[in-house]
Amino acid sequence: MKRFLATTALLMLPIAATADGMDEDRIKELVLEAIRENPGIVFEAAQLFEQQQQALQAQAAAQVLDTEKATLENDPNAPVLGNPDGDVTVVEFFDYNCPYCRRVKPEMEALLAADPNVRVVYREWPILGDGSVFAARAALASRNQGKYEEFHWAMMQLKERAEEASILRTAEDIGLDVAQLRRDMNGPEIEEHIQTSMRLAQSLGFSGTPSFVIGDSLAPGLIQADQMIELVDQARAAE
Repeated sequence: MKRFLATTALLMLPIAATADGMDEDRIKELVLEAIRENPGIVFEAAQLFEQQQQALQAQAAAQVLDTEKATLENDPNAPVLGNPDGDVTVVEFFDYNCPYCRRVKPEMEALLAADPNVRVVYREWPILGDGSVFAARAALASRNQGKYEEFHWAMMQLKERAEEASILRTAEDIGLDVAQLRRDMNGPEIEEHIQTSMRLAQSLGFSGTPSFVIGDSLAPGLIQADQMIELVDQARAAE
């Protein structure tokens, strides 16, 4: 408890000293004196500051979830896999060139096999270069031919980087009309989906792919099927 109080005092000292009208040199002397007497509090102060920042980020994310839940879970311009009438929604932000997103593929398939009452909303979030943008546009455009799900899984098992040539070859392999696909890639709904993904990801504090929203929980990074199932169960119990 004493060390916690000392750490808190170190963080609050400059603020209190400034309020008392103390000059900058004296504030520095007091801080250095506190550190000399308790050298371990520097590390503890950094930890406490990080915890405070994480708490503030969690609070901000909760507010975003509250205001953006309808867009996250029911955006008519976002692809839905799994059970469209499922009682729990898993939202995944992903990039076709993200190796961790590709590693999530079997985990997501395992979740859908284990729980037929889950719906998955995909947010195309192309942040890894021009190839990623082309892939996202192609995937979203494939909806017009009723082949998003097939194209999505095929892209997720590419053994090479997603670039124009490999993307169009994959489209041909699953029977897409490539000429139509190219035309549809420029539709305004494509740009709208990508921009909405960018806005939502930034608001939620996501810094990379994959990132998940499951109920009221944020799960950035690669997660296993059992972790997904646990979060789905928590979301279902909270309803």
